[in-house]
Amino acid sequence: MRTYGRTPPDENGNRQWIVVQTDANGQNGYVWLTTLTQVLQLNLGESPFYASYGIPAVQSVLSQLYPDLYVQITQQQFAKYFASLSIIRMQTTTPDANGQINPIYQVNVTFFDGTTVQTQVAT
Repeated sequence: MRTYGRTPPDENGNRQWIVVQTDANGQNGYVWLTTLTQVLQLNLGESPFYASYGIPAVQSVLSQLYPDLYVQITQQQFAKYFASLSIIRMQTTTPDANGQINPIYQVNVTFFDGTTVQTQVAT
């Protein structure tokens, strides 16, 4: 199995696409984690293949309501690929370059082989 993920911007603002594949032991945990982080950064309906993936980020910024319901739906969609999955909105007061305060989600994952990963995803 294979998916593609984008790296965070480097000091020059450049980003790269990287390939994430099934590991040598046949585990797909990192593939699904990469897919999950990409989905959290998608707008709802933005994917040409999966219309139900993504969160309504633009609408949420306009209405000033966090998209927690859609994050919960995303968590339910991806829960079957992990032994444990939790996505929690972090409290943030730091505006981005456009002056908007965007939600950041703490993703806690336990793979089926017992590996645990914690990461933050900025939307």
